[in-house]
Order: sequence, then C-alpha cells, then structure tokens
Amino acid sequence: MVLHLYDTATRDVREFHPARSGTASMYVCGATVQGIPHIGHVRGALNYDVLRRWLVHNGLDVLMVRNVTDIDDKILTKAADADRPWWEWAATHERAFEDAYTALGCLPPSIAPRATGHVTQMIELMQRLIDQGHAYAQGGDVYFSVASFPDYGSLSGQRVDEVQQGETLAEGKRDPRDFTLWKGSKPGEPSWPTPWGPGRPGWHLECSAMATTYLGAEFDIHGGGVDLVFPHHENERAQSNAAGDGFARFWLHNAWVTLSGEKMSKSLGNVVAIPEMLRRYRAVELRYYLIQPHYRSTIEYSDAALSESAQGYRRVEQFLRRVAGSAGEVHIGRVPGEFAAALDDDLGTPQAFAVLHNTVRDGNAALDAADSAKALELAETVRAMTDVLGIDPLSERWTETGGSEDEALAALVADLLAQRKQARADKDFARADAIRDQLTAAGIAVEDTPNGPLWTVRD
Repeated sequence: MVLHLYDTATRDVREFHPARSGTASMYVCGATVQGIPHIGHVRGALNYDVLRRWLVHNGLDVLMVRNVTDIDDKILTKAADADRPWWEWAATHERAFEDAYTALGCLPPSIAPRATGHVTQMIELMQRLIDQGHAYAQGGDVYFSVASFPDYGSLSGQRVDEVQQGETLAEGKRDPRDFTLWKGSKPGEPSWPTPWGPGRPGWHLECSAMATTYLGAEFDIHGGGVDLVFPHHENERAQSNAAGDGFARFWLHNAWVTLSGEKMSKSLGNVVAIPEMLRRYRAVELRYYLIQPHYRSTIEYSDAALSESAQGYRRVEQFLRRVAGSAGEVHIGRVPGEFAAALDDDLGTPQAFAVLHNTVRDGNAALDAADSAKALELAETVRAMTDVLGIDPLSERWTETGGSEDEALAALVADLLAQRKQARADKDFARADAIRDQLTAAGIAVEDTPNGPLWTVRD
C-alpha cells in the first residue's frame, strides 16, 4: 500500500509521492523559544518524527528542517521582565527545547535554522513581493497585500472579507486584512538593516524564507500544529505562492494536547512542563503516550491516562525482556502487513499500536506454551514495529538509561506481576494474593483489566 496523508489544503487524504525521487523533504514549524517546553509543544515534533521514521523505513532519504523562532514579541517581553538580554533568553530556552526533543527520542533535524540568521533571505523575499505588487513598505514597516492574492484563505477556509490578522491597524497600513512582513525598529529593540529601514522580522515571513532556503522553491510536506493553520500557515502560503514559489505540496497539522478541555498554553497557565514530566515518567513512556493517538486527534491529558499508557509500554517491554532472557538476542525483524497498512493510512498509529499489542499478546501466549521459537519470531516482529515508532525497549537509546530508579521499579513490579500471573494459572490463589498484598504494602496499586494488570504508585 502506498502512503496516503491528509492534506489540509485539499481537505482530503491524498497519495504521497515525493517531488524528488528517493528523497522526501519536510519543513516543521518549531518552537518560539520564549519559555520551558510543555507536552503540547513536543507532541507535534513526535508526530513528525514518527512520519519521518516511516518514510526512512520505506527507503527514502529525508531532509527535515525544524526552525527556531528566536526573535518575537513574547521573547522580548519575557526577557525584559526577567532583566535578561533577549538573545540569552532565547538561547537558554532553545537549549531546553532541544533537550526535550532529544530526551523523547526525536531524530535530530537535518538543520534547525534560527530566524535571526536568515534576514538576508527575508529581505530578498520581500523585494520579490514588492516588485510583483504583492507587498508595500510604509514608515519602516513592510506589509503583504491580501487583496493582491485572489487565492488567500483557501488553506484555512477563511472568508477574505472576514479575515482578522490579530494585528493593530497601524498608520500607513492600507487594509486591515494585510499582515506584517517586517516591523520597523522601536527604541530598545534589536533591529537589522533593510532597504526600507531597520527593524525585525514578522513571524510569517521567516518560515517562508527558511523553508525555501533549505528545501527549494517547492517541497513535499509542511507540518505544524492545527493552531497554526490561520493566520501563520495561511500567510506563509500566500506570500510564498505570490512570490512565485510552489512551496508545500502537502500541509499536515497535528491536534492539540488539552487539559480540562482547553489547549495547553502558557498564557492560560495550564501547562505540563517536560522537565516535570520526566521526573515522574520515563521519557520513552511519555513518547509512547503522545504518539499512540492519531496525530489529528486531540489528546485530553490526565495523570490516569498517562499512567495507563505507561503500563501499556511496560507490557511490551516485559515481553521483549522475557524473550531476550531465554533466547539471548532478539533481532529486529519485519513489520507485519497490518502495521504497514495502518501507517500508510494517514499515519494511523492507533491501529498500528493495536497490531503491536496483539503481537505481544500472542508472544506471551507462546511463552506460556513453552513455544520459544514462536515467541522469538513474534519478539522480532515487535522489535521491528517499536523501532519504527522510536520506542524499541531493547534499543541502545532506551536501555542506556536502565540504571534509573523508574526503570528499576518497573522491572521489579513487572517480575512480581509475572509471578502473580503464573500463580493464578497454577490456581495457587494464595500465592497470587500474597504477591498483590506485597505490592500494595509497597505502595503499588494493581488493577486487573481485560488487557492485563495495570499498576500505579499511590500518592
């Protein structure tokens, strides 16, 4: 089956073929580095990491650009409030984002360009737009003329006469629907020289300039959160197409992580920061939780849901460790057809995870039946699937943290639960109850479910 992806621009699932044979090109909107990353920030990075891994698995080289917005109103405001240089504030939080991506197993991008490093390319793009009548300069600012581009609004479905850019109607702005490409300098703010006066980049301009600098005038996939469809991606598309660039052939958008029904946002104060999460869960468990739902489905965060998801990962881990303990080495095998079909269908991770867990269930049954050859075969299949998803428990990436307290606890509990399962199979219910009591006394709550026991550490 050929990969199909949902394209926001056409509102349809379309067959994906790269523009250049053998190479897929992706631009993913990265962070505006104004603060510490939370799980809503990293969800998209993980979704596009899985897509990238699947493209690589299918034999494609992948050029992936994930930008860094290191100059922005919020960065300037927060740096000033903290009495720190804006560039130091941005660099500090850029490192925090990179640490989070690395901890969660994201492959490094081909390049992570910063907005401040691409002012020359932005000036060139603005000049092209001005020369073609799609932009104008006024008082040091440069604006894109929405009325000059008839296709404006087609990505997001916005009616042009109802467009609200969220910008103030500055003096010299010809139409309230026009958006800012370049902001004229203000006292105390950083600025760069341009033919129209000193200033700094507008948010939308920088992504168009960086994407085409590294991927060319036309590339395969542009990804980002659903909250970026308008105005950010609509404006990127308009200014790039108006300048004559084909730009993105597919537009992909991941949904939010919500808390109490609202999008996670620093301004709302309802964020779950990555450093805090990684003190409570292993990074691979958090990755598992965030990639299991379909990328276009909203995740309603709760501690209970994350805890249950972590248990799902531990069942996979326990199975592979049991096989490795008896067979020695478990190689990476082939992904099953059902798994491939799921990912080929708009990156259907829920169905792919169902195939994974069904295989683990069959593998445990083979172990219980002392069919070690069958168990090994299924374990190799499990490794193949988890390798694609970036969560292979036996990979060097995740076993290198095997000395952590969380991993030690998980291993001990998994062993006790395996003993309890065997005791129940032997109808030694007194032994099974004793193991449960032992776990309870240690502060481990066990819930028996149709999918096996789930355990949590009680507060």
